[in-house]
Amino acid sequence: MMVDLGIFSDEKFDAKKWINNVCENRHREEEVEKHLVDIEMKLQMMSEEIAASLEEQSAAALLRVPRATRDVLRHRDDAVSLRHSVSSILQKFKKAEGSSAESVVVLAKVDIVKQRMEVAYETLQDAAGLTQLSSTVEDVFASGDLPRTAETLANMRHCLSAVGEVAEFANVRKQLEVLEDRLAAMVQPRLTDALSNRKVDIAQDLRGILIRIGRFKSLESHYTKVHLKSLNQLWEDFDARQRSNKPSNEKNELERLSSSNEDQSTLPTAPFANWLPSFYDELLLYLEQEWKWCMLAFPDDYKSLVPKLLIELMTSVSASFVSRINIATGEVVPETKALAKGILDIVSGDMPKGIKIQTKHLVALIEVHNMTGTFSRNIQHLFSESDLQILLDTLKAVYYPYESFKQRYGQMERTVLSSEISGIDLRGAVARGFGAQGIELSETVRRMEESIPQVILLKAAVERCISFTGGSEADELIHALDDIMLQYISSLQENLKSLRAVCGVDKTNEGANTKKEMGLDKKVGTHKAHKVDMISNEEEWSIVQASLRATLARLSTSLSVSVFGSSLDQNQSHVATEDKSEFSLVGRAALDVAAVRLADVPDKARKLFNLLEQSKDPRFHALPLASQRVAAFADAVNELVYDVLISKVRQRLSEVSHLPIWSSVEEPSAFPLPSFSAYPQSYVTSVGEYLLTLPQQLEPLAEGISNNDDNADEAQYFATEWMFKVAEGATDIYMEQLRGIQYIADRGAQQLATDVEF
Repeated sequence: MMVDLGIFSDEKFDAKKWINNVCENRHREEEVEKHLVDIEMKLQMMSEEIAASLEEQSAAALLRVPRATRDVLRHRDDAVSLRHSVSSILQKFKKAEGSSAESVVVLAKVDIVKQRMEVAYETLQDAAGLTQLSSTVEDVFASGDLPRTAETLANMRHCLSAVGEVAEFANVRKQLEVLEDRLAAMVQPRLTDALSNRKVDIAQDLRGILIRIGRFKSLESHYTKVHLKSLNQLWEDFDARQRSNKPSNEKNELERLSSSNEDQSTLPTAPFANWLPSFYDELLLYLEQEWKWCMLAFPDDYKSLVPKLLIELMTSVSASFVSRINIATGEVVPETKALAKGILDIVSGDMPKGIKIQTKHLVALIEVHNMTGTFSRNIQHLFSESDLQILLDTLKAVYYPYESFKQRYGQMERTVLSSEISGIDLRGAVARGFGAQGIELSETVRRMEESIPQVILLKAAVERCISFTGGSEADELIHALDDIMLQYISSLQENLKSLRAVCGVDKTNEGANTKKEMGLDKKVGTHKAHKVDMISNEEEWSIVQASLRATLARLSTSLSVSVFGSSLDQNQSHVATEDKSEFSLVGRAALDVAAVRLADVPDKARKLFNLLEQSKDPRFHALPLASQRVAAFADAVNELVYDVLISKVRQRLSEVSHLPIWSSVEEPSAFPLPSFSAYPQSYVTSVGEYLLTLPQQLEPLAEGISNNDDNADEAQYFATEWMFKVAEGATDIYMEQLRGIQYIADRGAQQLATDVEF
């Protein structure tokens, strides 16, 4: 049996556990006592061997100690000697350092002189070479070898840069500029032919020549010039078609107007809107072909050359584009079509009085803009390999003709909405005969109710804003909607005034009493007073507010992806704005119409993002002024309803405090008669009968609310609340009259008790 001695050195060694393990591991047929005796004998033998080994090694160690002591002493003496030697060497180094520093300074100066001499030598060589090149450059030009000529001019440019501003070579510098222009002029005809006839190899060689003399801009301008002529012809094709079709168009127009069977409200689409998609298709096809060809001819430059061509085209036709868009928006409405005017003319005031922007004008503008948006997305796909800044500049040029319209979007939308509001029939009530007065009141209220669905212009206006501006004019839209809602509510308030006049309830005389009776004069009681009455109005208005907040939240998400206040994507292409560090584009996939526009107007972007950030607050009112006016209008409606319902009560109780019964004395009589009437007075019975008939009067209003089973409880609650209000108001009026009684006799007091008990 082998025994592992390492076990006995373990601090956690347990003798009992070890013996038990040894016993468990014995052979089954071997007896325990015998096994333990064998183990004990082996352990004893191992112990004796260890003791003998320890004694032998200890003796050897004692013999080695004196020798080790002598070695330590010798090493100590060697260390001391080495330290003295090193100290001596350090002193010598310090002495040498002082003299070496002076030598190094001298050597550095010598090296500088050597370098200057080498530069002077090279400059003299360049000067000599420049002189030689200047004398032979005309011969090189005469040879007609354009690559050799370009190389010569490049060498001259290099020599001039080496020589520097030396007066003797000033004429050579001017001569070189003239020679470079001369070479560029020689290249242009050949480059024109190569570009026109798709000669890839020749175009590449000529490009190399222009690059060699530093005239890459000449290549860009010449490439653009060659192709711009063809593209301008595509644009001018519209005018040519208009001139050729004008007589027939005039004839068709006269026939259309003279036809009595045709619906005059149906207007033809503007010719420009019909033509523009075909122009974009042809332009896109042309650019695709140029993109493919330039990939072969100019593999290092095609990503900028072709976009530059489109930018130059849009710049050259921009003014004409704006004019055509303007005319196209006017051709959908007969009045502006007859004058050949459009939206910009109306906005500028250059139109006869009475002609305003209509919804059709704005819709036509958006339709044309959508065509440009489709073209823009195709361009973004075609130029996807270009740098982000180049792509951004290209899309700016594509959308630029619409900028003058977008800057006036708020004004245009406000005019359109105002016209639509003005077209709603909101005539006020007028006094009529007794029999027709109820019909007049009913018709006025009906017109007010029917105007509400017509005024829900928010959705259409929001859609127009997003379609045309991508939401970049959301702040202007909010201001326009707020103003229009104020205009509409003002019209409704004027109707309320006319209803008051026809109903015979003068607000100036009764308004204060009404608020007091309804509890509207108390801030705490205001909400309780019209909590039930206003629930439907509050729900409808909250839906409007929620819809606008949801739209602003959607815009916040989309615009935050497009325009972001930190770093750009991997290209790190900063937007060309005055404050580049604050607003940047994130990713080419986010280059929508709003992002392209906001990139150049950081102040507007900041203002818009502030609005969108505020809209995340649940307390935010998208239409702040209108919200206040809606609440005021709701209070005015409640006051009017209350004044109408309480008017008869006021009329019956108006003279109660002055009734003679209060101060009358008992008259003598021969019979024992009661000193007061056992029945209430007529004013009490009249008011009581009116209050009892009030549920029948409120029943039509309740039926208007209870248009389905879901609103049945609300309708009942509505009628009950108004009954309680009128009853409470009648009590307040009665108490006020009673307080006005100056003197009351016993008989009057007994009669008052009877009246109050009833």
